[in-house]
Amino acid sequence: MEFECQRGTKIGLKDCSINCVDYPCKGKADSIFIEPSKNSKSFAFDSEKQKSLRRLDGKGASLSLKCEESLAVKEVLLDCRSITDLPPALISEILNCLEPKELGIVSCVNTSLYRLASELHVWKEFYYERWGQPILLAPLGAEHVDEKSWKELFVEREFRSKTFMGRYSIDTLHGHTEAVRTVVVLSSKKLVFTSGYDQIVRMWDLEEGLSIASSRPLGCTIRAVAADSRLLVAGGTEGFIHGWRAEDGNPHLFDLRSPQNQNMEFRVWKHEGPITCLALDLNKMYSGSWDMSIRVWDRSSLKCLEVLMHNDWVWSLSPYDTTVSSTAGSDLYVWDTNSGSKLAIVTNVHAGDAFSLARSLTGKLLFSGGEDGAIHMFEIIRNVKFHVRHVATWIPHSGAVYSLAFEFPWLVSASSDGKLSLIDVRKLLRTKRSYVMEKPSKINNCVKNVEPPQRMLHGFGSNLFAVDVGPDRIVCAGEEGVVRIWNFSEALEIEQRVRALRGLRLENRMRRRKLQSVMTGKGSRADQCSVAAKKYQMNDDRNSWRNKRRLTGKVKV
Repeated sequence: MEFECQRGTKIGLKDCSINCVDYPCKGKADSIFIEPSKNSKSFAFDSEKQKSLRRLDGKGASLSLKCEESLAVKEVLLDCRSITDLPPALISEILNCLEPKELGIVSCVNTSLYRLASELHVWKEFYYERWGQPILLAPLGAEHVDEKSWKELFVEREFRSKTFMGRYSIDTLHGHTEAVRTVVVLSSKKLVFTSGYDQIVRMWDLEEGLSIASSRPLGCTIRAVAADSRLLVAGGTEGFIHGWRAEDGNPHLFDLRSPQNQNMEFRVWKHEGPITCLALDLNKMYSGSWDMSIRVWDRSSLKCLEVLMHNDWVWSLSPYDTTVSSTAGSDLYVWDTNSGSKLAIVTNVHAGDAFSLARSLTGKLLFSGGEDGAIHMFEIIRNVKFHVRHVATWIPHSGAVYSLAFEFPWLVSASSDGKLSLIDVRKLLRTKRSYVMEKPSKINNCVKNVEPPQRMLHGFGSNLFAVDVGPDRIVCAGEEGVVRIWNFSEALEIEQRVRALRGLRLENRMRRRKLQSVMTGKGSRADQCSVAAKKYQMNDDRNSWRNKRRLTGKVKV
């Protein structure tokens, strides 16, 4: 197994050369002689070795303290014949440089490595990079998050991500009287928010598929909705943002039915055109409009902090940390929200308008869908210079891609051709090792021979306008005015039963092999006894035949 260490870390088990920062060893190697210690349990130098470390080199310079420490570490490493002989802290640092799959392989070597690999804090980083804050989900159990290790949570969520390739059932939600333009899934509260041409924001139960509440007509078409556990906002074609604040003690967070309450509802006006996209983070609110601008708002004071001007209509946006990505016309932008400066721009991404945009939780991956039916994958690289790298392209649809949603590792797209495409991006992701080893000259190379979408979902009319994805559900809506929830929990249950049966088969197989080995051992001893008995019997038969022959000869005589 090849292990990758962090930059600046050098571990040598065979090479005896030492690089010292404070003292440049320019003399010959023979000028300093250090005898390795033969006691692997002692990590300190004795008095004689301390004196030997203070010897002068050929130029009369003395060794520095840092060089002494490196020699002490080297003395320990020389006594280590395998990685398990290293100190546990050093092994943990090595394992932290591996990917989840590699950690799983290492944990199968022996019990000590299994224990160290399972207790690493890096599993938490892996989980947050892919799915963010853990959500307690049924039916995998009612245990609290704190009672499970981060490795168990990671394996469980990775197992859930495979269900999109299994069986499903469809829940059809009726309530909207006209086309639905936007869909938002709030997985932490198991809620769905939808709105469209009928000017009403509706709230649905994600698991039961039932309508919970609906707002009064807001006065114009609602093309964008965004929500989290504290705030729900909707953007209208008249340029306003209408919002609801969460109520304490309300299991559904927002009271959409009550008349307008100044303490719990608000409406802000700044845009001069229809609002097409909205997004929320911890402290800010983002809105994009056909007035060719994105406005950054303070969530508490509702004041506009920054205006980001584009060259065309803004169709979609996605924030991360201090940056926000957006599509306007056929171009892709990346902005710094603190300074309002443009960090990167990719022109003519699509042949036509770029209608949709999605971004990973780490902010490194960008996905765009456009009027040409194509989906592009980009990677944001922050080195000395901000750079957007084109990774791959898919063309799964015959019509415009109106909406994209990303839930690791699945990218889901909705198109005007009435189809949903599911794309697994795991094979296109670069590991930590590739980030370090990749040459700058190859940074612009696009991945060729990309696999087609792993699954296409049919059964709609034309013009699917919106899609969003949860842990084991996909929610979409379009021109028909019907909201559909694709429920893959049945596939999860089937996969659980299959895995349990696979474990029983493996256990029975190991039991049979053990029994067979025992019977084989007994059978070999019995065979030896039977062979010896047959040999004895053959010798006895020969002796009796000879005796009979002698007897008959005597009788004849």
